[in-house]
Amino acid sequence: MNKLGDALREIVKYPSVIVGLSIIALFIGIAIYTVIAIPYDEALRLWRGGEDVWYDHPKNARPIWVDWLTRDALPRTITASSQDEAVTKTTQVLSQEMTDVSFSLVFDYPYDGFPQELSLFFETEYEEKLPYASLTWITPDGRAVRIGDFSIEGDHTYRLSQDTKLQRRLGSEQPEKALFADPNSPDPEASPPLKGTYEMQISTLVFGKDDDIDAELVIYGQVQGLAGTDHRRRDLMVALLWGTPIALSFGLLAAAGTSLTTMFFAALGTWFGGWLDELIQRITEINLVLPVLPILIMVGTFYSKSIWTMLGVIILLSIFGGAVKTFRATFLQVKQDPYIEAAQAYGASNARIIFLYLIPRIIPLLLPGLVVLVPSFVFLEASLSVLGLGDPVLPTWGKIINDAYNNGALFQGHYYWLLEPSLLLMLTGLSFSLVGFALDRVFNPKLREM
Repeated sequence: MNKLGDALREIVKYPSVIVGLSIIALFIGIAIYTVIAIPYDEALRLWRGGEDVWYDHPKNARPIWVDWLTRDALPRTITASSQDEAVTKTTQVLSQEMTDVSFSLVFDYPYDGFPQELSLFFETEYEEKLPYASLTWITPDGRAVRIGDFSIEGDHTYRLSQDTKLQRRLGSEQPEKALFADPNSPDPEASPPLKGTYEMQISTLVFGKDDDIDAELVIYGQVQGLAGTDHRRRDLMVALLWGTPIALSFGLLAAAGTSLTTMFFAALGTWFGGWLDELIQRITEINLVLPVLPILIMVGTFYSKSIWTMLGVIILLSIFGGAVKTFRATFLQVKQDPYIEAAQAYGASNARIIFLYLIPRIIPLLLPGLVVLVPSFVFLEASLSVLGLGDPVLPTWGKIINDAYNNGALFQGHYYWLLEPSLLLMLTGLSFSLVGFALDRVFNPKLREM
């Protein structure tokens, strides 16, 4: 206990350890929060749901903190629904078979940029005939713009930005700009949008006694959430948050499993010697020339991409790594110590000598290496995901990078898509490396002089 206390007092003398442990503690806190706040099943539903789940999120929207770095107020997503308490539906019976249901979706637009796109999501209940809707757009300066007239079947989505008839009527390929443009500007679509209160008037004809209709207007912004969105409208924060417990658990399990099993086999071979030691050394030498990454690529291509399968293969390939020879050299020195001979003299069993006398002496050598190994396995998992061989189910940092690369994030200027997971990977490597190198200096006195 005295040695442990001395070691802890020596460790905290290094500022790098404080920094590294602070970052690791932050990651652990994020991991615990993520598992509690977003349960596993919910995370999978959100990440695999695509546009069905994220219908009210813009595509490829930058994080909201980008808005804090600019002078202009970048538009954020606005929603207005007929089911809101502030919206009043008016119903007028025109005949025995026809009823007019009207309502207006009103919202304020205070931003300096144009929205990304506009969409209307209808929910209808009808018996036989389809409801018929007429849409009118009212601008802050009182102009009324006819949007269109059409029948609505079931849960219908009307995307104004994709309506070619509306484009011709407005004389613009981008209705979202024409509808918000200031008509008094020399170049309306190049000038800032007209700020103020807008209104979407929806008048529908229903032909059944119990027929009804609801609508939700979504004005998609240019920024969304703390991490932005991807090409499928998904909030990247879900993958960034869930990537933390996945990365930490994968790295820690792989590092601990590899280090402990390697140390055990090295101790076993050193103590018993003979053919067992020779067998372990020959397997180690063969394993050292095996290419780990190509083998993992083959496993992911022909067998399974499951993260747990990859973890098992990594541990199997790393058990007989170069650390076996390093541990063996240390065990050979410890084996000659007098207290080992004394233990044999009073009849200690082989298992007792290995686990209570040999292995504890090598713990100071094991800990720094184990800590430094964690980020290497985290990077390995991310590398497999970037190559398209990551777990097809789990949201991870590497999968975000893979999606960004496949969808041209750099060419389209979506730098946040790549930088956010890359920064988390770098912080992971930095934090564990700082702690590992400091532990190495504490447990290896010769390094303190350097």
